Amino acid sequence: MPIQRRRFFQSIAAASAASTLSAQPAAPTVPAKVATVAPETAAESLQRFFTVGQRATLRHVASLLQPAAGALPGAIEAEAPEFLDFLLSVSPGPRQTLYRSGLDHLDSQANKLFQRPFSGLSAAQADQVLKPLIAAWTFDPPTDPHQRFLTELRADLRTATTNSAPYAKANANNSRRRRGPGGAGFYWLPIDPTRR
Repeated sequence: MPIQRRRFFQSIAAASAASTLSAQPAAPTVPAKVATVAPETAAESLQRFFTVGQRATLRHVASLLQPAAGALPGAIEAEAPEFLDFLLSVSPGPRQTLYRSGLDHLDSQANKLFQRPFSGLSAAQADQVLKPLIAAWTFDPPTDPHQRFLTELRADLRTATTNSAPYAKANANNSRRRRGPGGAGFYWLPIDPTRR
């Protein structure tokens, strides 16, 4: 009998320990941390509006009209052509026509002068295609559609480049060494209503 009595008390002790453990809240599980990245840095941008040939022409002319300047990125590094591809996909019809016909004109002139597409021209050859399209600045846009295209393209490339994330980051790094126009304090930032 003493053995049965000992087993009885052991089973009671085990049961009370089990009930005590089940009554205690479970330790919170910590969710696993997953590294995240911005979608635009992880995926290749989609071609939205321009044809493959027009996009190649746009990238080449962008590299010539808005090159990198020291530590500041140019149009290519700022992905300005990709932004314009998106912007033109949602732009009004006349603006779409202006860009398409302008890029096609650059390509046809390159083929006429050098028997190759504009995207395959050297900087000196591209200059011969672009020079006739440069119009003197006036308050009114040029009446020639090809000159108007180049005028608007230059302005759009500059705006898209200087308002890009790579440009802002490079400019912020650069402004630590100098202050003045183009410093970090001269860019619009989102309004935060919680800051006073």
